[in-house]
Amino acid sequence: MSENVFAPKSWRDLPLGNVIPLPMTSLGFKTGNWRALKPVLHKEKCIRCLMCWVHCPEPAIHRHDDDSVSVDYDFCKGCGICANVCPVHAIEMAMEG
Repeated sequence: MSENVFAPKSWRDLPLGNVIPLPMTSLGFKTGNWRALKPVLHKEKCIRCLMCWVHCPEPAIHRHDDDSVSVDYDFCKGCGICANVCPVHAIEMAMEG
């Protein structure tokens, strides 16, 4: 086994993986340019339960005044959580492009 294996003794020894130079929210960084799948919303199936909005880990699902939703592809990472939590399958994941 190699002697050069990095074996940190605590989490404090780990190198930084990402540095945000200025304090701000994730709204300042568009993250949707590297996804492979994107959510496609079928509005005719949507029952406006807002499960997708509640579970989205990014600010990618927008809730409107009438409780309808839309997807902001600038921030969607393509994780598929919204499609998995939709009880009526109003969101499906499709190949990007």
